[in-house]
Amino acid sequence: MSKLPDLEGLAVFAKVVELRSFAAAADELSMSKATVSKAVTRLEERLGARLFNRTSRRLALTDAGQSLVERATRVLAEAQAAEEEASSQSSAPRGVVRLAAPMSLGITTLGPVLPGFLAAYPEVSIDLHLSDATVDLVGAGFDMALRVASLPDSSLVARRLRSVTRYVVASPGYWELHGRPRHPAHLAEHRGVTYGHQSAPETWRFTQAGEEVSIRPRAAIRANNGDVLVPSLVAGIGVAVLPDFIVGPAIAEGKLEAVLADWTAAPIALHLVMPPGGPRPARVEALAAYLAKALSGKS
Repeated sequence: MSKLPDLEGLAVFAKVVELRSFAAAADELSMSKATVSKAVTRLEERLGARLFNRTSRRLALTDAGQSLVERATRVLAEAQAAEEEASSQSSAPRGVVRLAAPMSLGITTLGPVLPGFLAAYPEVSIDLHLSDATVDLVGAGFDMALRVASLPDSSLVARRLRSVTRYVVASPGYWELHGRPRHPAHLAEHRGVTYGHQSAPETWRFTQAGEEVSIRPRAAIRANNGDVLVPSLVAGIGVAVLPDFIVGPAIAEGKLEAVLADWTAAPIALHLVMPPGGPRPARVEALAAYLAKALSGKS
């Protein structure tokens, strides 16, 4: 075995993982598909382990491939950043940034600010993936993601942008008919309009002056997207606990009414998360800095 690591093989492997295709990686790298395949095969032989399970329709990482992908992706990113730093690209970011974000946040909050970035950096393009499911940044080849959550400890680099307020809401007509709760425990008597993309039912948690209350609502409707729930709320179907960027406009228009203002729903925040490692390409750093300013609520 050569004393030098197979940097080309690692970079090619990372690009195949990012694009989920040998052919797409070959196109982006300006290589033939055979050259890309040989680079991955060479790396597999060097490591003594298969990195992909390949079929005619699907390309899946093996356990060995999954354990290697984070470091290989870092090798590729650091090499790209080094080249950019040594060239004019460091002052003129260019290329594609892959960004993941929740669907509702993407439409209501992210979409309106992206034109400003694209106007400021005309040589950068954005590949935007909207889904309320939590994506695997490293495995799926994303440069960054926006997440609205209370983040668990992880290897990802996370930057908190702002707090996100969640409101207990229903239509004014619903509250008139069923009564406004004076305590979170009373929510158990109401029909829930609930959000969640996990298999477990949603739990509403509240705190006030050291008191904690948890409610498992009876769901009249449950969906993996918050926006689709708003018409049911406005129609008086039930009660929901949803973030400001989803129900804020309906509250302002008087279509929904928030209650229990003296109680705090379990805290969540908007975070910008990126895979570990660095340095990062100039295009990634530029978008990260722009989003941190545009979405933090600070001028």
